[in-house]
Amino acid sequence: MKILHLQYRTSAASPANRLHQAFIDNGLESEILTLYGDNIISPGIQVLGRNTRLKAKANNYIQSYVIKNKISEFGMFSYPIVGSNIATRTEVLEADVIYIHWVLYGFLSIKNLRQLASLGKPLIFVMHDMWNITGGCHHSFECPKYESHCNNCQFFEGNKTKDISYKGFKKKQKFYNDYENLYFVSPSAWLFKKAQKSALTGKKPIFHIGNMLSASLFKPIDKKVAKQILNVDGDMKIIAFGAMAVDSPYKGWAYLKRALHILLDSGYRNFKILVFGSGQNSEIADAMPYDTKFVGFVDSEYATSVIYNAADVFVAPSLADNLPYTILESLSCGTPVVAFNVGGIPELIKHRLNGYLAEQKNADDLAKGIKYCVDEKVVGRRLPEFDEKFIIEKHFKLLNQVTS
Repeated sequence: MKILHLQYRTSAASPANRLHQAFIDNGLESEILTLYGDNIISPGIQVLGRNTRLKAKANNYIQSYVIKNKISEFGMFSYPIVGSNIATRTEVLEADVIYIHWVLYGFLSIKNLRQLASLGKPLIFVMHDMWNITGGCHHSFECPKYESHCNNCQFFEGNKTKDISYKGFKKKQKFYNDYENLYFVSPSAWLFKKAQKSALTGKKPIFHIGNMLSASLFKPIDKKVAKQILNVDGDMKIIAFGAMAVDSPYKGWAYLKRALHILLDSGYRNFKILVFGSGQNSEIADAMPYDTKFVGFVDSEYATSVIYNAADVFVAPSLADNLPYTILESLSCGTPVVAFNVGGIPELIKHRLNGYLAEQKNADDLAKGIKYCVDEKVVGRRLPEFDEKFIIEKHFKLLNQVTS
């Protein structure tokens, strides 16, 4: 069996690449077709040419105009307009099954997805957020309109029934209804249940399969050694978090900032903050009540594993999330995670056992969770249902089902 993964941008840590490598390790032929390849050189990864990237830029320019009235506090909304027809490419024609990961930002439009579906091959959509089941938003928050038909979307100003969300929903609805060879995979039970309720996917085959993560890369090492590698004081307690856009409606930066000040006011002074994901960020640095070390963007999974191992606790204050890889990575490295009880996060964290689930938007409880994990020396651990062998077996069952 030959598998093809479609992914807008492919890095070592991208879900598409992790599943691709797992398939190869388990004897399947697997390739990735990507618009951008980030520092990855592999015979199994094919990067599309300049024309496809120009089309993507055109799409993004047009889309930004079409959704110019979007209210930023609600986050991302995607309405693909321009994309590339890849249905005649050799990689596509030779594939037995096509996994569709993140293909927005001008990689594929609904028209292009139709072109792929018309080949008759099984198309497996891996849902990393809610976009596949809505009229265009990536997280609906409390809005349930995707259960019937999106319209008059909260993401946009004004009151218009047949707005862009209505049109996006209708396009997907017609596409999904026209083809029987479409399958959907949700990494979390949370999104799986929402997909079952959606008027778009409620009658389509939906599968619940967790994210793939290599235990050979993400595993516990001596914490003192990890701190030495990063040149941080071994006597300090390290709080780590991934750098975030401070204005992102998903990431809860304001609550983390408040929680850290609560910790300091409570007498916890022996902390150091470790930030990864971007370079020096003055807005974050100026708001930190503790000494902060920025390690920048890390494109090596080995280096990322060292960062998690150096931390005494990892904080993920997301306000909307599916099944965050950062949490799975930290737990796999033995570092407990403090996060809000939202989305698929409770499927990764067992409260007070391998981390702490704080009440959503409660900075005091977030601070309480950090105290608890540090004071009680909580050890993070990956839950058995996210074991590599268990995940790959579920994919094998899926592949057998869609090709039989």
